[in-house]
Amino acid sequence: MFVSDNLNVNGSGHLTIGGIDTVALAEEYGTPLYVMDEDLIRDNLRRFHESIEKYYGGRGEVHFAGKAFSCMEMCRIVNSEGDGLDAVSLGELYTALKAGFPMEKIGFHGNNKSDEELAFAVEHGVGHIIVDNISELHRLEKIAAEKGVQQKIMFRIKPGIDAHTHKAVMTGQIDSKFGFALETGEAFEAVKEAVSCVNVKLTGLHCHIGSQIFDIFPFEEAAKVMLRFIAKIRDELGYTVTELNLGGGFGIKYLESHDPAPFEEYMERVSAAVKSECEALGLEQPFIYIEPGRSIVASAGITLYKVGARKEIPGIRTYISIDGGMCDNPRYILYQSEYEAVVANKAGEARSEKVTIAGRCCESGDLIGENMPLQHAESGDIIAVLATGAYNYSMASNYNRLQKPAVVMVKDGNSRIAVKRESLEDIIKNDI
Repeated sequence: MFVSDNLNVNGSGHLTIGGIDTVALAEEYGTPLYVMDEDLIRDNLRRFHESIEKYYGGRGEVHFAGKAFSCMEMCRIVNSEGDGLDAVSLGELYTALKAGFPMEKIGFHGNNKSDEELAFAVEHGVGHIIVDNISELHRLEKIAAEKGVQQKIMFRIKPGIDAHTHKAVMTGQIDSKFGFALETGEAFEAVKEAVSCVNVKLTGLHCHIGSQIFDIFPFEEAAKVMLRFIAKIRDELGYTVTELNLGGGFGIKYLESHDPAPFEEYMERVSAAVKSECEALGLEQPFIYIEPGRSIVASAGITLYKVGARKEIPGIRTYISIDGGMCDNPRYILYQSEYEAVVANKAGEARSEKVTIAGRCCESGDLIGENMPLQHAESGDIIAVLATGAYNYSMASNYNRLQKPAVVMVKDGNSRIAVKRESLEDIIKNDI
């Protein structure tokens, strides 16, 4: 009935998430409102964790991609499940630190890390810094020397794989701002230089081919390409790379028409490719890292809005205006990302019309979606946009000086605030 099994309809005809009435949540906490199902988040983390145990013999680690949804409470949840974290900025590192997250279980990414960020990571014992370019390697070597430590690193490699996804979220091809290219010999030259460094230690390689990928074949091919490169390093430099980070990008169900493979199928097939390629190359299987983000939190989240106006343009379209928009979900304006929506207080009724859900920002392109099936919506109704747990809160802005919504966690029939709604004072607190 819905894109996620944690959603249902109660006896009042209202949408529920994790068994809790969403209309009641909107009344209690206000709108717009992000709602996250902690039980489903934990279940998804455990599915990946158990797959590592099963298919890699426990020789691996799950790192949640914090860019999908980063706040202190999410860091605490990931830590309590025994998993690691993928961070991409000083802000994400600081959030993890303040949440008490073990910094040695963090991989620090980014294509243009500042000296301040690198120094912070080294000083606080971040487990791996995933080096993106040669100038970063040189700067990190200097910073680590000044701190008197040897910092473990991985190199981000472009494996040259077409991930069959939106061009804005493809990252594994040669024309990408991320990482070292294999085809040009750039990656091999970087490895040669890293091996000669004193204060950084190259322990692994990393690749990430893109996001929201449904086809498993590109993941299998990327793993094989990376293992062949590890073998080349062994054969030509006599150097052993012991870790391989295969990134994330697993697709999830945003629409009823989407049919992603279960996470376990990704894990089984890619692990089989890793095992067979290692045997063919005479390699000991590296310690495997994966970095799921969207697949952990997207389906666990919804966003609740209140309808303000209904505007019918005969023969053209019907606009349903809500009290949020691109400021709390910019993915439609960025990627034309599609969602399903439900009138939460009429969830038991048929979605009888097709509408454009319009945001409140002063931009014509501020839409949540066009031609979306929806129950008949009027002013005062509550609309739930589904599968918004990833890249919604984390991409939210204060455009038009709008306050960012609160984040509420639901678990075991109860709800709690994880992130407070911004106040008007929060909007001006940095103004001079």
